Amino acid sequence: MTTVSGNVPLKRTSENARVVLNLVGRADVPIAAGAERALIYEPPPNPPIHGPNGLGGLKLEVPDRALDPRHSVELLADLLWQEEPGSLTILAIGPLTNIALLLALHPHAAERIGLLAIMGGAIGTGNVTPVAEFNAFADPEASQRVLCGSGLPILLVPLDVTRRAIVDEDDLELFREASGAAGVIADMILGYADHPPAGWPLHDVLALAALLDPEVIRTERAAIEVDTGAGPARGQTICTFERPLAAVFGKPDPVGDVDVATEIDVDRYRDLVRTRIATIGD
Repeated sequence: MTTVSGNVPLKRTSENARVVLNLVGRADVPIAAGAERALIYEPPPNPPIHGPNGLGGLKLEVPDRALDPRHSVELLADLLWQEEPGSLTILAIGPLTNIALLLALHPHAAERIGLLAIMGGAIGTGNVTPVAEFNAFADPEASQRVLCGSGLPILLVPLDVTRRAIVDEDDLELFREASGAAGVIADMILGYADHPPAGWPLHDVLALAALLDPEVIRTERAAIEVDTGAGPARGQTICTFERPLAAVFGKPDPVGDVDVATEIDVDRYRDLVRTRIATIGD
């Protein structure tokens, strides 16, 4: 597991990684800290969307275990070169700074990654600006480097579909009735500030669910650009899907190389989430 500065600073995300892995009984997984700031510009202020500590405000003991001494980029590189090319999948649920650094320092890494699944970006309305989602906005230059012509096989799960990845009060009650870890996760979810009337959207979880069960989502191929300017569109994820008539008017679309999730099977997703969270530790 690697960490990056995101909704909370790097020191806190690294502590939270230790807490979560210990909670689910995976203290054996190495954790390496990554980028403390964005590639070029200072990141925006850390929003308290996940509470003051990134775990819904829950005060959980940080296990007494050391981080891996390697920078997260070097840990990723070592893992990629230890395994067969194409055999590893990377799930990125924060700003893409670490991945952009990996591609810069190890140019052949793209040839060895089987799939990069990303929760980030927004086709339509953003959540930190009218057009930008937080992870993309936190480091647009990194997002542009990764999403535009990197050669990586990419699955992008944007805000438009993750907003529909809802769990409700009944789900939380199910988690509380299960193992200790599931009950703690329910309390973390309760501390999430983004709470529409229907329930709590688990944005990052949908990207993971799509890896566990690809039928949870439907995707379309798209070419992607990320606005790296200083204006009001900074961090916007611009997805160009195939338009059959574009070539007729002399403006063919660029070749799409990113699979973008556009639909979610909500019932299938919720069944998967209920089962997986309620049985943690079994």
